[in-house]
Amino acid sequence: MKIGVAGAGTMGSGIAQVAAYHGNDVYLQDLEPEALKGGLSRIRKSLERVVSKLQDGDPQQRLEQTLGRLRSGVELDGLADAAIVIEAVFENFEVKQSLFRELDQRCSPETILASNTSSISITRLAAATGRPERVIGMHFMNPVPVMKLVEIIRGLATSDACFEATRQLTLELGKAPVEVNDSPGFVSNRVLLPMLNEAMFAVMEGVAEPEAVDQVMKLGMNHPMGPLQLADFIGLDVCLDILNVLYEGFKDPKYRPCPLLQKLVDSGRLGRKTGHGFYPYGD
Repeated sequence: MKIGVAGAGTMGSGIAQVAAYHGNDVYLQDLEPEALKGGLSRIRKSLERVVSKLQDGDPQQRLEQTLGRLRSGVELDGLADAAIVIEAVFENFEVKQSLFRELDQRCSPETILASNTSSISITRLAAATGRPERVIGMHFMNPVPVMKLVEIIRGLATSDACFEATRQLTLELGKAPVEVNDSPGFVSNRVLLPMLNEAMFAVMEGVAEPEAVDQVMKLGMNHPMGPLQLADFIGLDVCLDILNVLYEGFKDPKYRPCPLLQKLVDSGRLGRKTGHGFYPYGD
């Protein structure tokens, strides 16, 4: 099967890696050549870690076979003949909507258009196309090569055939599909982001320092990563985007983004990817 991935950031490169590793031909597309270069570099480094743990076979051969299934480019037309295109661009509705319009015009009528969005309505994205029955959400977790869950989100018009084909592909990629209906934040981020947001309010209001908040949740609730450390890992700009989608979608003040989060994003402190968020990070 040929799988297209639009967007060569952390999520897109991870999806492309997993798809190629499981025997699929993959075309990784991004408008920015530097983004493609960075995505391919991440894929190689990640694959080197993966194959080093293999108990049988030749790790180097597996690495080269996987990379051999992967092509990349800036041209959207490289996605045209894919059986499914998985969009993994910025968590912004207008950006995604524009891309879905382009994909709808360029791709085969049989191509499934999937979005890796973490919060945006699949129904709204599908309305930008002439094939709403073949539009679906595939929300992978970060880091994609490690995490098993994929939320499969039905839009209002998503057909049973589209859902089943997407569910089967998810299983073939070694992931665990969970069916979710279209709603702001779906399940994962509707539950997770309010917790992260409340941790930020606790810091802003002087209840505790970030280290203390994270220690309470790790030691007291057995979380593998504290909420503020996790927010830094996700990206504070992404957290803010998701909270804004929840706030606008439900019009409920419990989803109001913490002002401290907004301030950190405005300052350019976005977490691990910029070297500083709630915590400083070295190289």
